[in-house]
Amino acid sequence: MRVLVFNAGSSSLKFGVFDTAADTVQRFKGGFERFHDGQCDFRFRTDTRDESGHAPHADLDAAIAAVPDALSEWGIDGIQAIGHRIVHGGPDFAAPTLLDAPTLAQIDALTPLAPLHNPAGLQGVRLAMSIWPDLPQVGVFDTAFHLTNPARATTYAVPPAWRKAGLRRYGFHGTSHKYVAQRAAQEIGQPLVALKIVSVHLGNGASVCAVNLGQSMDSSMGLTPLEGLVMGTRSGDVDPGAFGFLSRQMGLTIEEIEHALYHDSGLRALAGSSDMRDVEASAGAGDTDAQLAINLYAYRARKYIGAYAAAMGGLDAVVFTGGIGENSASMRRRICDGLDFLGLSLDHDRNETISLEGRAAPQIQAYGSRVRVLVTETAEQYQIAREVVTALERDTPLDMPIPIAVSGRHVHLSSQDVEALFGPGYRLTPDKPLRQPGNWSARERIAIEGPNGRIDHVAILGPTRPRTQIEVSRTDAFTLGIDAPVRDSGQLDGTPHVRLHGPAGSLQTDGLIVAARHIHISPAEAAARGLSDGDYVDVRVTGVDRGLTFTRTLVRVQPDAFTEMHIDTDEANAAGIRLNGEGALVQGVHAQAVALRD
Repeated sequence: MRVLVFNAGSSSLKFGVFDTAADTVQRFKGGFERFHDGQCDFRFRTDTRDESGHAPHADLDAAIAAVPDALSEWGIDGIQAIGHRIVHGGPDFAAPTLLDAPTLAQIDALTPLAPLHNPAGLQGVRLAMSIWPDLPQVGVFDTAFHLTNPARATTYAVPPAWRKAGLRRYGFHGTSHKYVAQRAAQEIGQPLVALKIVSVHLGNGASVCAVNLGQSMDSSMGLTPLEGLVMGTRSGDVDPGAFGFLSRQMGLTIEEIEHALYHDSGLRALAGSSDMRDVEASAGAGDTDAQLAINLYAYRARKYIGAYAAAMGGLDAVVFTGGIGENSASMRRRICDGLDFLGLSLDHDRNETISLEGRAAPQIQAYGSRVRVLVTETAEQYQIAREVVTALERDTPLDMPIPIAVSGRHVHLSSQDVEALFGPGYRLTPDKPLRQPGNWSARERIAIEGPNGRIDHVAILGPTRPRTQIEVSRTDAFTLGIDAPVRDSGQLDGTPHVRLHGPAGSLQTDGLIVAARHIHISPAEAAARGLSDGDYVDVRVTGVDRGLTFTRTLVRVQPDAFTEMHIDTDEANAAGIRLNGEGALVQGVHAQAVALRD
């Protein structure tokens, strides 16, 4: 499929054309920027040609209208779909979405959350629809990748009415962080779902993202793209009491304060320029304001890296991207200095001599460093093109129902732990077969003990596994007094310890998780529904009074599997399901996750 990708901003238009057959290849890269005095600057590139100069386009509308002629002049035709970067998707747009009038109205309603970004994106969509009315237009949202963040990361401690109005943390640069994490996993040679990565996007806008086992766990940006790191013209973290202080002391209005925090702060406020290249040059010439700006910029980024390593319970890699992250060796060094306690050590020669040609992701850590450090170009348009294809190909699931089963708390034991709990040579007694072939519930029961409580008569499921896994609900975790992470089955590294009690003994073990909801499905049924192993889908619960939609449900394709979705008791209570229920795949919101496992 040939996809045209638009990234429309208030003062620029970036666009590219991608072919997405066996691999995704960029055929054309273009941009218009610096609109002034009835004209703008442009640059167009292919593998064999590169041109730049001035064009007679006064604004974004004129620039978008000029794209068809520009593509024709460069011999680019056969566009089959158009993808759009949308900065803010709110809490509902969790995946690439086919754009139509009702959807645009939903996005428009989110403008108060991104007043500087969403209007330009919507303007680009509407103009593209008028120019290419017969082509599908797909929105890809910066916030979507971060909708996996847990409530403890997204919730502000503010009055309930404020939270009900939409005040929460969202996070941005999601398309960039997602691509960078996938690219780092490819370079490292391990599945993304096995890695703990901090992605550091440093450009005029800057953010840090904790990518924990394939999912965004936290991001430095919050309700708006203003929170977090120091940026080119944005302040980053500021005490919200500043609004009241500045109003009382200087008579500034909310609008004036907000405008200054977005446009007149950051590097510009500290050093007189929003361009890090200028700031570094001034610092080198002895400008103490520029030196402070650089130290503050690096300090804020380093602090977030350390915080996210703690939040994830470990760190495998730090990845730098964005204009500053890719091009400033000195900034990378400043940020990494002092992170030795995490096992991160930079090789300064490798840091100074990187090459990013051909989507390279060079590693610049010192030999023996436990944490890898990588640099790679962000490729948001490339990622958007891939997600457009995914959205269009996944927009045709069949309406066959998905059986839903409630999975109560239970334990999968290793053979060694069976003997520790029940005695040497003991074998579990199969009692009741489960729907998934080869699985059964044992007659035996055990108890789970945590710091604050104990749960007795916990079921054991067989057969035994190489490693013990304890699956509880969030409510059970509170009963035990432990913060159990939400994990896919088998992802047990870094999980909390509990004590298991059996009739012949007890043992301390890790492996306590809240199991992520998932669907077991056979290859034939998966193919009929247009699904693949590793996909994430949304499932709408049907036939109950309190029906809801379960987002980001993992698809597990297994030979001879009985098609069934598994949820825990807390999720069942929320949906009004007692023992069994039924759901339907939500069309147009399927997000393929195979790349996470490559």
